[in-house]
Amino acid sequence: MQRKELASFLRARREASDPIALGLDPGTRRRTPGLRREEVSQLSGVSVTWYTWLEQGRDITVSRQVVESLARALRMPAAEREHLFTLAGHVLPPEADSAQPVDDTLRRLVDELAPNPACVVGRWWDVLAANDAYVAISGLDLDGPPAERNLVWRTFTHRRPTDLYVDWEDEARQLVGQLRVQLARHPDDARGPALVDAISRADPRFVRLWDEQTVRRPHSARKRFQHSRLGRLHLDYVKLAADGDNSLLAFLPGDEPTAASLRRLRRTA
Repeated sequence: MQRKELASFLRARREASDPIALGLDPGTRRRTPGLRREEVSQLSGVSVTWYTWLEQGRDITVSRQVVESLARALRMPAAEREHLFTLAGHVLPPEADSAQPVDDTLRRLVDELAPNPACVVGRWWDVLAANDAYVAISGLDLDGPPAERNLVWRTFTHRRPTDLYVDWEDEARQLVGQLRVQLARHPDDARGPALVDAISRADPRFVRLWDEQTVRRPHSARKRFQHSRLGRLHLDYVKLAADGDNSLLAFLPGDEPTAASLRRLRRTA
């Protein structure tokens, strides 16, 4: 990690930020331009102490989640966000293929499936559309960078999936096995090898599972989730072919307590 460069870059971006544009009270006693450190902490959810250490170039470990939160809080454009991740020593996922339109009828179907979670994914598991239930349970940010909405990438590099899936190892192995099948089906699509390379550099657990040479095909199954607010959820999963290379992922309640939790989630959304 280039700590001094990271510290200088964060300080410059903080001082260049407009408090009014970020919805903050500009006040009358600002001694420095831009945002205060306390305000960056408020917007990003990173503690003031931790953020101060970053600007001081301290020898601390910076997680992907912290970097993402800071980039979002400071509203960094794509080039600045990429530079921030590079300075923090984190690998970025390859850009998602944006040329995968989702039919309006399919989008309506995804929404109509609520309160049951559902989403549409492309050839390489990029989430192209999702309903509120899926977003609430998965923690997916539909307004975030498209490359960060890849389910395989998130499974290995984001904290939420690791905490969410009770059987994380099985889920990860299934995705890796399906990814291997897709690579064989689409040898001329550069996105697949780029995705494998990026995740391999980001998480050694992926390398371990990839080296198993596991092959998997999608199949209906009951999945167990541990949600921070809803508790244990049992969801029956199905993946259905949709338009083009897109697929519909739908999750139906596997028992009445889960169905009640999903209904409660919809009422409080």
